[in-house]
Amino acid sequence: MRLSLLDRSRTRDGRPESEGVTGSIERAVHAEQLGYDRFWVAEHHAVPGIASGSPAVLLAAIGAATHRIRIGSGGVMLPNHQPLVVAEQFLMLEAMNPGRVDLGLGRSLGFTAPVRAALRHDIDGPDTFEDDVEELGGLLSGEGGVTAHPVSATTIPMSLLATGGGIAIAARVGLPVVVGGPVLFSAEGAESLAAYRRDFRPSAQAADPHVTISLDVTVADDDATARELALPEAWAMARSRQTGEFPALESVESIRAQTWPTQVRTRVETSLARAIAGSPDTVRRLLDDLQERTGADELLASTSTHDRESLFASDAALRDLLV
Repeated sequence: MRLSLLDRSRTRDGRPESEGVTGSIERAVHAEQLGYDRFWVAEHHAVPGIASGSPAVLLAAIGAATHRIRIGSGGVMLPNHQPLVVAEQFLMLEAMNPGRVDLGLGRSLGFTAPVRAALRHDIDGPDTFEDDVEELGGLLSGEGGVTAHPVSATTIPMSLLATGGGIAIAARVGLPVVVGGPVLFSAEGAESLAAYRRDFRPSAQAADPHVTISLDVTVADDDATARELALPEAWAMARSRQTGEFPALESVESIRAQTWPTQVRTRVETSLARAIAGSPDTVRRLLDDLQERTGADELLASTSTHDRESLFASDAALRDLLV
């Protein structure tokens, strides 16, 4: 499998939020030194635990700090933007970083109802996502209703971040698909991926189907240490389901000192069970099994840890596993 990283600019309890952004840039430099194929960043709005809501701005800084690694979005939430604006942003990035830019697209309308309201989204409004994707593809290729600038002679690769019906859209429009979460662990998910490959329509973007799997992958000296490193992200996810807010990463010591409601404990344990965390041997075995079940062409590791040195060490160990 190709090996890439997705960094969500996670904030850490007690630290300035700006470190979530500068930390993403530092991690991209490190990923390039390690030989990763791609480094992607995300778009989340008004989420306390995530510092970056503007992939294009962050990618400009990452592009300036790196030289070889492909950079991209995992992803730009297309319902938040007009296709022309996205095309102009990524054509600008391509002009500054020739041959290195990817455009991953998602369709999330926002984390909570207040965020969706601030983004002017009506969840009962028409779903134009598929049409917008095709319009954006035309604008990037110079075949749109207007000409987006700066014009590029290079095709910017597009991918769809998808679950459920989104996987079928990726097949219809002929784009690589990025999948995560329950899709990776359910019979329905396996069926969706099989249908994607069966129904894929070749396009100017891709001649063949391409599946990228995205999930947390944490590598440490032993299984117990890796699970401890993965705990803060699992805790944050469980707490978000309880409170409606996705919090900054807390230290393992702080988490262990708190009272764990039964429902939160169950969600933490479920999250850790779905994460790939362990020694190099354990992680390799789990990745081999996941690749066999999904037929994945690429792994997009979305790992976050409270301790940044451990995160960098995990990135290095994962790269060593898949060289």
